[in-house]
Amino acid sequence: MKTLKYMTLISVFTMMLSSCSNFNSIGGCPDAEIEWIDMVMINDIKYEHHFPEPADENIPIDFEIGRELGKVDYKMADSACSNHKMKNGDAAYLEKGTPIYEIKGYPTALVVAANDKVFVADTNLRAKTAGDLYPMNKLVKNIYIESTEDGSRIHTFSQPSKNKFLDAWYKLKLEDIQTLNKEGKMEGKRIFLEFELENGVLFRQLYWADSNTFHNGAIGNKEIKDVINHELSMLKK
Repeated sequence: MKTLKYMTLISVFTMMLSSCSNFNSIGGCPDAEIEWIDMVMINDIKYEHHFPEPADENIPIDFEIGRELGKVDYKMADSACSNHKMKNGDAAYLEKGTPIYEIKGYPTALVVAANDKVFVADTNLRAKTAGDLYPMNKLVKNIYIESTEDGSRIHTFSQPSKNKFLDAWYKLKLEDIQTLNKEGKMEGKRIFLEFELENGVLFRQLYWADSNTFHNGAIGNKEIKDVINHELSMLKK
């Protein structure tokens, strides 16, 4: 069993709130500097890991690694240009030869571990629904609403609301993100939701209330909108 002082965070949220950046200047690339997200790709799924917010640095994550899924074949930092198309075995910062493991009790489609860090799924082209992208049935401990200013938790979903949200969440269809962006679906009032898994792993979802749309391309239904609005109303009491 390993205890880590890391949290896994979704990249959209992190890039908006974090002032920490990893820049690499590579000769021969059209980019003077490249900002990489800590990511790895295996089994046609891209996973991401991010450093915790300062307030969460001392919160441990406990997990047990299982079978080895593969190894890193290519370290992108210091080698790849920003137009590099990731393929299985690619990683931003993990060294070549680093083993990638499953986490016992958790689907590999959701999370993997490498170099004592947890990586959460970000892109899975085979996923058709939010439940396919995040197969976390019975694995969510809490859902939080966070401040869009500093990422601090400002509200915890009630357990009935959490269950209603997850029941609806698994069925949401995933749409093309670029198309949604062009259509203006990713504009307007933003809400940050944080999912806490039973093993302490955290990841975030950016939600646009006006269009009932999530940053991963999931389109909310009436149940999702009603639950979020209900929990937001609790903030005013």
